[in-house]
Amino acid sequence: MVFHDVTKTRAMSARMAYLAKHDSLTDLPNRILLKDRLIHTMALAHRHQQSMAVLFLDVDRFKNINDSLGHAMGDLLLQSVAQRLVACVRSSDTVSRQGGDEFVVLLSEASNAQDAGISAQKMLIAVSKPHKIDQHDVSVTASIGIATYPDDGTEAETLMKHADFALLHAKDSGRNNYQFFKPDMNVRALERQSLETGLRHALERHEFALHYQPEINLETGAIVGVEALIRWRHPERGLVPPKQFIPVAEECGFIVPISQWVLREGCRQARAWQDAGFAPISIAINISAVELRGKDFVAEVQATLAETGLDPRCLVLELTETFLMQDSPHTLAVLQVLKDLGVHLALDDFGTGYSSLSYLRRFPIDTLKIDRSFVSNLTTDDNDASIVSAVINMGKSLHMRVVAEGVETREQLQFLREHGCPEGQGYYFSHPVVAAEFTQLLATDVSGAAAA
Repeated sequence: MVFHDVTKTRAMSARMAYLAKHDSLTDLPNRILLKDRLIHTMALAHRHQQSMAVLFLDVDRFKNINDSLGHAMGDLLLQSVAQRLVACVRSSDTVSRQGGDEFVVLLSEASNAQDAGISAQKMLIAVSKPHKIDQHDVSVTASIGIATYPDDGTEAETLMKHADFALLHAKDSGRNNYQFFKPDMNVRALERQSLETGLRHALERHEFALHYQPEINLETGAIVGVEALIRWRHPERGLVPPKQFIPVAEECGFIVPISQWVLREGCRQARAWQDAGFAPISIAINISAVELRGKDFVAEVQATLAETGLDPRCLVLELTETFLMQDSPHTLAVLQVLKDLGVHLALDDFGTGYSSLSYLRRFPIDTLKIDRSFVSNLTTDDNDASIVSAVINMGKSLHMRVVAEGVETREQLQFLREHGCPEGQGYYFSHPVVAAEFTQLLATDVSGAAAA
């Protein structure tokens, strides 16, 4: 009996020691065990004058999976990703889960950077193949950052930090790729960290502002709509454009409260113009995919409209093709509820994604916005001119509004008029301006000069 109790106690102790160094979800080594192995592997590499590599891997937009399919499905996906990563490496290598959707792979015998790159590409391909999870085929991609010993660091903490910097660069480079660490990434990482730190308090410190750009009826020159565009008035950097801070906000989870503020402020300002005696015009507000997937999004829109008193028919929510590509039943249901409320839906940057007419058939889209990249070249590139003409005609046939973005020259305006484009937006008419300046535009209707 004593022997049995001792054996049982030892087994429990061994099990507890194992769990202390392994991830409970994937059964992979955790941070503690990885650090031990990394220090040991670096010591061996130093002794034998060899190289080794650390790969920091992150599942792209994993939060979207949790939001749309649920955390249980997300956990199953992480288990599937873990199994595929293990299958990509040798038994002497280590695949570790750091937490969330982050994995670290320790390549103990990478003789050079090229070997690490080959392994990284193999992992990207493996992860991107559809995962069969609970009757669903789930497709994801990954981003990988690579740091090598001894070139990128001779201490474990430095090597991990540099691999993480390289991962951030892979994400900034469009995701679904791998990047090697470069010294200048230190500067970029510090820059990003600075933006992230500032974003944490920007909303409560009232540092955001909306600028407004008019949408013009190309036949009459009248202002028929306005797009609200967020700007960040950083206390040290000055005005920070969205393309710099929006990706950081999405990655860090700040995008939802920021988007909610934009919706409320935009609707409030649109109603204020009406109360000042101006004719109602539509106000377009960009909606992030993360926000639209939130379970309370429709309620948030309803509450905002009720609070501000804005007619739902004056609100246009702009979506991207990338979001519609994911085409889930939840997406369709939410868009249909918004449509039933009277809110209008616009497809922004049309033509830049994997454009499909099926989007226009399945989803209740009211407006097509032709991307500025086509408009900018339509007078010099016959292909772009043909695309713009085709979208205009298609929009008319489907009884949709069509807005050409990025109109900057009289020649572009002339082309759009000749081909019957109903509306335009761009620097030719006005740069995005603060609310007070846009009020003056409404008062004087300076855009009428464009019709002359």
